[in-house]
Amino acid sequence: MPYSSLDELPESVADNLPHHAQEIYMEAFNSAHEQYGGDEERSHRVAWSAVKNSYHKNDDGEWVEDEDE
Repeated sequence: MPYSSLDELPESVADNLPHHAQEIYMEAFNSAHEQYGGDEERSHRVAWSAVKNSYHKNDDGEWVEDEDE
């Protein structure tokens, strides 16, 4: 089911990702959900992939935004 707000995101997303990364996740998930006919598993994979395009885990295991090079 598509998410209408960040409050609806799974705990694994809401508890670990910074606000901006949560927005990326939600937008990517909703788009993939529509594109792939409601395939939830695939939509979650697409959403995590989108987050990983701009964020990474640091040495402390926290998600941080990639620095421009």
